[in-house]
Amino acid sequence: MLRLFLGKKRSKGDLAVISFMVKKFGYRPKDLELFTRALTHKSYSNTKDELKSNERLEYLGDTVIDLIVADYLFDKFPDKDEGFLTKVKAKIVNRKMLAAIGAEIGIAKHIRYKTGRSIRIATIEGNAFEALIGAIYLDSNFEITKKVFNTRIIRNYINLNEVLEQEIDFKSALLIWGQKNKLQIEYRITEEASRENDYLYTSVVVINDKKWGLGKGKSKKEAEQQASNETLELLGLQ
Repeated sequence: MLRLFLGKKRSKGDLAVISFMVKKFGYRPKDLELFTRALTHKSYSNTKDELKSNERLEYLGDTVIDLIVADYLFDKFPDKDEGFLTKVKAKIVNRKMLAAIGAEIGIAKHIRYKTGRSIRIATIEGNAFEALIGAIYLDSNFEITKKVFNTRIIRNYINLNEVLEQEIDFKSALLIWGQKNKLQIEYRITEEASRENDYLYTSVVVINDKKWGLGKGKSKKEAEQQASNETLELLGLQ
């Protein structure tokens, strides 16, 4: 009866996850199962019928992070246009940055995955980080998740000045990759729409006659940059 009153007895693993979330995110989980799932890679869940991997939570977390960062930059730079905001957001939410954050907070030691396989630790760190943000969102709400991300992640792990100093040229990066791999890359403007005395261009990247990323912008150059950025993401190059 006393155990029922006090609640379910926690295992060492459960306590480690709770401690990790409190220390690194300033958040105490209510539904702990969400967070253990967020830290479960498919290589581990595939070995046990009752377990679910973190893939769905990763998908959700990716979307939540994208919105939080977009909202943060929108308030941070009230005088900047959509092109600037999109480029800066892309540098913050890309796979490399999220994997680096995951590594810095020490997420790897809490991830359940099957060893002895050709698994890139950096990849599963970034994915698990996104999944944890998805778990926080489901365990609370958007406003709390936004507060956690802004105060614990952006403030402690993202150097915005350093991000702004980096030259963002997605098109050059894509073309260099294409040259190295002997692939033909071209850009096609698929639409030119007039909008309040201004033009909005839509560009698509075509690699060896196959369409990849789409981009929109007030100039052809901006549209091509955004199309290149989406293509790099689709190819898993950032």
